[in-house]
Amino acid sequence: MALLADLKSLNKSERGAVIASFLGWTLDAFDFFIVVMVLPNIAKDFNTAIPAVAEAIFWTLVMRPVGAFVFGYIADRFGRRLTLMIDILLYSAVELASAFAPDLTTFLILRALFGLAMGGEWGVGSSLVMESIPARLRGPISGFLQEGYAMGYLLAASLYWAAYDLVGWRGMFVIGALPALLVVYIRSGVKESPAWETREKVSTADMLRTVGKNWKIVLYIVVMMSCFNAFSHGTQDLYPTFLKVQHKLDVSSVAILTIIANLGAIVGGLSFGVFSEKIGRRRAIVIAVLLALPIIPLWAFSTSFIGLAAGAFLMQIAVQGAWGVIPVHLNELSPSDVRGTIPGFTYQLGNAVISTLAHYQAGLALSRGGDYGFALAVTAGVVAVLVALVVGFGYERKGVKMGEA
Repeated sequence: MALLADLKSLNKSERGAVIASFLGWTLDAFDFFIVVMVLPNIAKDFNTAIPAVAEAIFWTLVMRPVGAFVFGYIADRFGRRLTLMIDILLYSAVELASAFAPDLTTFLILRALFGLAMGGEWGVGSSLVMESIPARLRGPISGFLQEGYAMGYLLAASLYWAAYDLVGWRGMFVIGALPALLVVYIRSGVKESPAWETREKVSTADMLRTVGKNWKIVLYIVVMMSCFNAFSHGTQDLYPTFLKVQHKLDVSSVAILTIIANLGAIVGGLSFGVFSEKIGRRRAIVIAVLLALPIIPLWAFSTSFIGLAAGAFLMQIAVQGAWGVIPVHLNELSPSDVRGTIPGFTYQLGNAVISTLAHYQAGLALSRGGDYGFALAVTAGVVAVLVALVVGFGYERKGVKMGEA
């Protein structure tokens, strides 16, 4: 009840920032996961193998740090709000263009450009929110923000279930261009970050000096986010393919299981975001990732629909429970002068480090006769332990004042 009262106390501008950033990340993830849902269908249309189309995931991920750096720099120099609007318009335009790709090469180029735009949204949006809200609400709202990612995946799965047979994969990309409408809301209902407006304005040289002074923490965040991205992408990107190819499930069954997984993700993200405000960021993350280990056999090796559903729900509670702490954790760890740049850039650089993971997971599965469950299980087990170790022995700055150096 106290948390609900605190949330109700947010003013119109603070609520607007939270809603805009949540929807931006939701629709960004929605566009990304459309590709994940239709990998086999695109491969069939372009007369190629699934690993070849999975290169689209690689190019999207590898370009995301470039976008995070570019848009983060713009946000640190010229403000969060305008940068967020430009970014959303760009990724919506590229999503629409993807629907008309005539061949695989063009499609891969467009997905690289989408990665450039997608990379900018998370860092700019999270810094806008964390600099706008009271410190006591950072943990709960962090979980809410991050689960925009799960909500986007859920929407992609729902669209696949409801409309794929009607519109095909190209039609899904056309629908994926709708996030451009969010810019109207941001323009009318969101103010600039108070911390950015009141801080002493810095030059590019000042920003570089800040990064140089904090190189250890920046390097640590890159390592941490490499492990985190392997944890999420390693359990999500090939999951629909695992269900379709290995379990021979139809469109409805794949969509239902993906929706169930993302409902678990939302529960996990919201819960551990709240817990992190009470027990600390690192403890909340470590507990969440270690919960994944006993769930792996149920998640990866079940043969019944009920077993697959239970495994999907519980696994994503653990995965996104850990991720729910990340928006606040990275913003608290990042120096004030470069808070628009560092959270998003390090997050997306971690994505680039593991950008070939889906390709190698698909290759491992094919080398074992299409055993995607084995590839998913190995990835989840190894990476969960790595995340627990890196975070457990890492840094924490819970409650730091956002406007201070």
